[in-house]
Amino acid sequence: MSNRSFQNIYGLSDQQLEDLDKAEEMLELQHLNSAEELLLEMLKDSPECIPVLNNLGVLYGKYLLEYKKAISYYNKVLKLEPSNEWARNERRRYERYIEY
Repeated sequence: MSNRSFQNIYGLSDQQLEDLDKAEEMLELQHLNSAEELLLEMLKDSPECIPVLNNLGVLYGKYLLEYKKAISYYNKVLKLEPSNEWARNERRRYERYIEY
């Protein structure tokens, strides 16, 4: 995948990159069940894959309005990568919608 315009900082395989592209396209097309299935399958193979965890946060927060689930995925990202500002901001956004 030499035509990618970003640096693969997580060392993802070509297959992982392709699957993430598919999942993101599914989200855009509102094929939410298919995206969820693909992302959860990817997570089984790589439970600490930050891009997969982030995409699950997006799926549950933005598309399915399951804010607690979204927050749990962003918490996993932040446990692995405490400096991830994007995940921190997304978590904060969804925390406003729930009561603990």
